[in-house]
Amino acid sequence: MPVPAPLHPSERNFARRIDLTSLQLFVAVCELGSIGRAAEREFIAASAISKRLSDLEATLGITLLYRHARGVDLTPAGESLLHHARSMLYSLEKMQGELSEYADGVRGHVRVHANISAIVQFLPEDLGAFVRHHDAIKIDLEEHLSSEVVRAVQEGAADLGICHVPEGAGELQTLPYRQDRLVLVVPRSHPLAQRTAIDFVDSLDFDHVGLHTASSIYVAMHQAALEAGRSVRLRIHVTGLDAMCRMIDNGLGIGVMPLRAFELMRGGIGDGLVGVALQDVWAQREIRLVARDFSTLPVAARTLVQHLQPAPATAEALAA
Repeated sequence: MPVPAPLHPSERNFARRIDLTSLQLFVAVCELGSIGRAAEREFIAASAISKRLSDLEATLGITLLYRHARGVDLTPAGESLLHHARSMLYSLEKMQGELSEYADGVRGHVRVHANISAIVQFLPEDLGAFVRHHDAIKIDLEEHLSSEVVRAVQEGAADLGICHVPEGAGELQTLPYRQDRLVLVVPRSHPLAQRTAIDFVDSLDFDHVGLHTASSIYVAMHQAALEAGRSVRLRIHVTGLDAMCRMIDNGLGIGVMPLRAFELMRGGIGDGLVGVALQDVWAQREIRLVARDFSTLPVAARTLVQHLQPAPATAEALAA
């Protein structure tokens, strides 16, 4: 592994000259647009803030603010510093929060973004089992479309993603989590209800209840229809699988959803709906764990990955 080049003496001096308090005050002034208002919020004299900002400009050798009677405006250099200052202060807050959790006996905090299929079908049981064995690790779970899950991991907004990985995932690493199978959900009285299996194109003569147009299920449906020279007769969009079942149950169309999700929800609806297996290749899907680099995840996140994906491949990936 290449050894990073040592910092030039001027770079070390620059880091030592940067004052975090001045950066915090600079951000406050930028957010409020006024030294006076920042002074009121931060409980410090306006003259003291003005002095710190002048010293900061002198240290950096650039003008950060245009001062005028109504307040201040950022120079281009100030815009750049604001971006970096916010990132630095956010990292410090995150570090403080995580270290305070260690001080309180909590061993970690994992930010997880997952798509609706993973959340409905598998994660309640898997995360429930995990926290029973690791009650000192906190998990923040958010539901997003698969494309948004991937973007959150790429941008660092999530430590771990769980989704159907779309094309364009870039340099992200993935590991297998679960497989699911899509079925066509129809009312028991529907003409297709007597079929044991069906090609998706055979459903295109009927109205559909669909998820968000950017969802992985809708994208697959739309692509299959295009390849057949047809279109999906979408009657209504819904935001969740439970809403889809209720709409179908009330005669507003038919819909595609994961088999396990349908089985879990059917108990709350009754026996008025039937799931017909889809024979299309795209109806067999894989839900994957997604990270920028599994080997560099915090210990708490790696512990969760090992729980969710306990096969030998996980240990090899985490040790790489």
